[in-house]
Amino acid sequence: MPQIDTELEHLKVKLMEMWDLVEYQMQSGREALLNKDQELANKIIKLGKKVNQYDVKIDRQCENFFALFTPVAVDLRIVLAILKINANIERIGDTAEGIAMHVERLKAPLNQELVQQTNILTMYDEALKMLADCRIAFMKNDTEFAKQIIKRDKLLNKINRQADAIIAKYLRSNIENIEEGLIVLSIIKKLERVGDQVTNIAEEIIFYQDAKVVKHKTKDKKKKKGE
Repeated sequence: MPQIDTELEHLKVKLMEMWDLVEYQMQSGREALLNKDQELANKIIKLGKKVNQYDVKIDRQCENFFALFTPVAVDLRIVLAILKINANIERIGDTAEGIAMHVERLKAPLNQELVQQTNILTMYDEALKMLADCRIAFMKNDTEFAKQIIKRDKLLNKINRQADAIIAKYLRSNIENIEEGLIVLSIIKKLERVGDQVTNIAEEIIFYQDAKVVKHKTKDKKKKKGE
């Protein structure tokens, strides 16, 4: 195998290791939230340092790749895409840490009525599935699957749009639970951003495979539809 292909494989392997770690943080965040598991929340937060180390290492590997091989065409596009995917994965890791910090502040398990009304678990599950499916799309270079993942962000946006009114109504009737309501609202906002970041990653997969820039088209469509 040519040296340039070997180095590309090393980059992909390192990115997948980081992706696995962040997926674990996100999945554990759901479990910690449901069970008010503060020990697990603390573990998620501590893993943030390892994610940051991956982030820096992958950035440096990409820089070295550019310096050594001056890539063109698809080789150039894939390294540019890995740089951006790396940044988005790191931010999703930050989001998992943020959710874990909220779990540490919880004084009691979440009110089940609030959980059902806001659809926070439906949103969390879809965000996790999008992240896992995007990993498959990346590994298989599957741009059609990446396009389908982008469309699924609509559900997260819909739940996010409805959350303000639902939580405001809940707080008017449960004034003693203000902190809980604000935590749930903050987590919903964080999950909405995870949907955006997974969408960014899916767009990068399309970019390096098909040489098509779709990110502004996606945003324009969202604006027209009020998402």
